[in-house]
Amino acid sequence: MRKSHPVRRAVLATAATVSGIVLLLSLKPASDPGSAEAAGGAPPAAESVQGGARPIGDGTVTGDAAQTQYGAVQVRLTVSGGRITKAEAVQAPKGGQSDQITSNAVPRLNQAAVQTQSGDIDAVSGATYTSAGYKESLQSALDKARASAPAGTGGGDAAQAQTVTGDAAQTQYGPVQVRITVSGGKITKAEAVQTPKGGQSDQITSNAVPKLNQAAVQAGTADIDAVSGATYTSAGYKESLQSALDKAGG
Repeated sequence: MRKSHPVRRAVLATAATVSGIVLLLSLKPASDPGSAEAAGGAPPAAESVQGGARPIGDGTVTGDAAQTQYGAVQVRLTVSGGRITKAEAVQAPKGGQSDQITSNAVPRLNQAAVQTQSGDIDAVSGATYTSAGYKESLQSALDKARASAPAGTGGGDAAQAQTVTGDAAQTQYGPVQVRITVSGGKITKAEAVQTPKGGQSDQITSNAVPKLNQAAVQAGTADIDAVSGATYTSAGYKESLQSALDKAGG
């Protein structure tokens, strides 16, 4: 049997070692899960209630009761120094399984409202209806608190700006609700906080809503054109937008 030459064996061994190192490097994760935070790339802080909009007034304010499939949800806020210091649900679904869901979800929603200082909080898993009602009443309370803020609070443009959420407009495919930020008598931001979801509605919404938001800011009114292929969503958007403008004083 022919013996392998020593030099050839050495070359083959070296090649195998290099291949093994390359394979190990290729399996190494692209980044350490904590590397972004360690490098100073921590997630952005939650937006303050003031967040460029009119500051909220100190005191206690109760939002409008939001009706859900399992009962009403109503939120009360305590505000001090322009910040939410306490959130509580003065009404929540009761009876049967609702008692367990409420006792689990409401404390988390209260905590989230204080932490985020806004109505943009995540729903609690297993409490979809209660969470949606809570967010609606919370936003109502924030709107009332901003409306009660003394004129000139915060100074400059921030004192003149306000964020207002229009009433939800019911469409054939689901509700549409618009929130606007108004400063100096002009709409500076428009967003849909509720839109039709599921199936083809997801595609229609993702295409139509950004165009409607842009049109609202450009026009400064609810007199905007419907987006082709999104007739119902456009109609609901315009209706809720007009409601928000009415609340903002035109």
